[in-house]
Amino acid sequence: MSAKKNAADGSRAAVDSSISTEGLDPKRRRLLVGGMSAVGGLGAGALGVSMLASMSPSARAKAAGAPVEADISKLAPGQLLTVEWRGKPVWIVRRTEQALASLNSVADQLSDPDSVEEQQPAYAQNATRAVKDEYLVVIGICTHLGCSPTYRPELAAPDLGSDWEGGFFCPCHGSKFDMAGRVYSGVPAPTNLEIPPYMYMDDNRILIGEDQGAAA
Repeated sequence: MSAKKNAADGSRAAVDSSISTEGLDPKRRRLLVGGMSAVGGLGAGALGVSMLASMSPSARAKAAGAPVEADISKLAPGQLLTVEWRGKPVWIVRRTEQALASLNSVADQLSDPDSVEEQQPAYAQNATRAVKDEYLVVIGICTHLGCSPTYRPELAAPDLGSDWEGGFFCPCHGSKFDMAGRVYSGVPAPTNLEIPPYMYMDDNRILIGEDQGAAA
């Protein structure tokens, strides 16, 4: 037993001596202390990175609906801009005068021309489904089975008919929507495209996901 105890004590002494700087020559002591300081510095650096990461918006917070800003300053008439909000595509279309005029001419072909179904905020329950007539802000997901329609602004498209006035077409099952995102009658989609909450920050910027100063 005494021999085993002495051996164990010797092992502990060897370990202790490996982490102690006493009795070491100055060069070895500086090397050991410098190494320990470097390890401590790495730990502090990792902690700093962790703290910075925790201060950034998490992917979960963004997915939950953090507002998204869209710059429309370079959007020309007829063009469409896509931004992502809550993991969904949101389309911003700058409508032409012709596109706005078509909203009345196709009304009798639509399932819900007056936007009676609550697919939009109250401030977008109007003829253009918009805060400003020129700009349509709409979620680009078909209300049938969740496909993403295509933007088809051209008139009388051969595959959509001579009476086509421009709008959105879902190639998955053939649903059609006009330039206000209102659904045509007799197609699989049951309701108009959804209008998200949004507000104008100024003439060139739209904040999607927030309106009237309150987060949606």
